[in-house]
Amino acid sequence: MGKVVMYGSVSVDGFVADENDQPGPLFDWLTGGDVPLDESGVLKVSRASHDYTRQYWDEIGVTIAGRRVFDLTDGWDGKPPSGIDHVVVVTHRPAPEGWDSDAPFHFVDGIEAAVAQAQELAGDLVVEIAAGDVGGQALAAGLVDEVRMDVVPVVFGSGRRFFGSVHAQHLLEDPEVVLQGNRVLHLRYRVRR
Repeated sequence: MGKVVMYGSVSVDGFVADENDQPGPLFDWLTGGDVPLDESGVLKVSRASHDYTRQYWDEIGVTIAGRRVFDLTDGWDGKPPSGIDHVVVVTHRPAPEGWDSDAPFHFVDGIEAAVAQAQELAGDLVVEIAAGDVGGQALAAGLVDEVRMDVVPVVFGSGRRFFGSVHAQHLLEDPEVVLQGNRVLHLRYRVRR
């Protein structure tokens, strides 16, 4: 099975969105460069960010997100983001009324069940868990192998925390990657077991 990675862009003070669920400048680094990151032509990053991010994106088989993110993005119009094959949505509610049942989205109750289904779907590829409440739940449950952060030079002061509502201490190894891009610092840590 592939590894489970908690991932997201984050402010220097540890937030993935402000109190109104707005990411502000957290994704500016994805459009502030000159190297295309995908075929859309919209995402352009620095060469360093491209080489790091593109390789990682190519390893992802499934993304796990919470219902809040799913609702905020309108379910990405039924098309998983960044070319991912499947999205597992952690939720206590069913799919929205009129949702296309052929879309590669799976609605699962509980983080353990979501990770198990995502690993089955991903095979040897990476299972990515969106940072925030769902990612924090997975970390607290001991289901995360690696934490990846794209740290953006902004301070929010308050909002949605990268690690959600995790209140216990969790040790990470020393960073395996510390890479500077344009307006972003890419960090990668293994979770200490």
